[in-house]
Amino acid sequence: MGAEDTPASLAGQVTNKDPAVGLQAVVALRRLLEELERVHVDNARDQNWSWQSIATSLNVSRQSVHEKHASRRKAEGKEK
Repeated sequence: MGAEDTPASLAGQVTNKDPAVGLQAVVALRRLLEELERVHVDNARDQNWSWQSIATSLNVSRQSVHEKHASRRKAEGKEK
């Protein structure tokens, strides 16, 4: 992540009047959010959290969080 892509910098860019700048910031923030979710879901599962506990914390259904992360974790050898 470059200096121009820090969360604070990106947050400032989303209010830019230039749609190209604002939309690029939205894409970068979306990527950052996905990475943060992946890291914290992995951390929770590594600490034996259930899919339901993770889903409750993310305010989503157990099915949606499982579908989003379980196959990736299996492919990485982190799930049975």
